[in-house]
Amino acid sequence: MIIGTAKVYLRASWVHSLKEKRMIVQSITTKVRNKFNVSIAEIEDQDIHQSIVLGIAYVSNDTRHVNTVVQNVLNYIEGNTDAMVEDEIVEIL
Repeated sequence: MIIGTAKVYLRASWVHSLKEKRMIVQSITTKVRNKFNVSIAEIEDQDIHQSIVLGIAYVSNDTRHVNTVVQNVLNYIEGNTDAMVEDEIVEIL
């Protein structure tokens, strides 16, 4: 069993309320979950308006497939949100 995980740090400087932030997080997580069939959730900084930290996990029996899916998810997030990606941490276990 191969597990791919990623942690994505995003900065949304235009967000001024938690309600607005949660709408952005909900939109990103729903789109990613439906398109790639991965587990995704906000995992840190839930009470900080402009900071979004997403955790992603994917399980398969092929290392290359896991790496490809995780990279595709990261590319999709970068291309489909106005938030700036500050950092990405990827681990294949």
